[in-house]
Amino acid sequence: MSKLTKNQKAAVAKVDSSRHYKLLDACALVKEVSYTKFDASVELAVRLGVDPRKANQMVRGVVTLPHGTGKVTRVLVLCTPDKEAEAQEAGADFVGLDDYIEKIKGGWTDVDVIICTPSVMAKIGAIGRILGPRGLMPNPKSGTVTMDVGKAVQEVKAGKIDFKVDKQGIIHAAIGKVSFDAQKLAENAVEMLNTIIKLKPQALKGTYVKSIYLSSTMSPGIPVDSKTISAVE
Repeated sequence: MSKLTKNQKAAVAKVDSSRHYKLLDACALVKEVSYTKFDASVELAVRLGVDPRKANQMVRGVVTLPHGTGKVTRVLVLCTPDKEAEAQEAGADFVGLDDYIEKIKGGWTDVDVIICTPSVMAKIGAIGRILGPRGLMPNPKSGTVTMDVGKAVQEVKAGKIDFKVDKQGIIHAAIGKVSFDAQKLAENAVEMLNTIIKLKPQALKGTYVKSIYLSSTMSPGIPVDSKTISAVE
């Protein structure tokens, strides 16, 4: 294991791992322990008491963060010509169909979200093996397969994200940047956490939310008191 740097040691020293912080306090602390020279992302990690191998315990959803993610989201819209103007006016970064499908087949995936209309899904299926592992495959459940491409682009640009529990039963989601003030980070976190709570599987027995941690890029994780997630305190 590599040795901690001076900055890493200072950051770790500020976090009491035996304590569960109020959400707003955790948001303030994550700003203090971030030592990167760039505007680091702030991530929420929520461990759930679900078994993701069981279909009736899979947790997946979408949420629009009130203050956005702070990230410039690059959006590709794959659609027929009659929808191209709508996508462009809404702010899509790339719009087209066959040309972009060929680019993706050649290895290009320099986008964050892909939105498409239902009519082109058959063509996109051919590149599913490329898009799937990168989390780019359009999905009706996340609102990225739709006839209303303009609205979908605007929502994604405004801070709409989709999330799902991983194989370890954890949901990871970026909820902002270190440059956000603590209040905005906390409000984004509340929106995210309340959405996760609403998605509790009916088949689940026992504790749903087991632990919550907040961290920034390369910072230590900060334990969050789950009793403080219903509102910003």
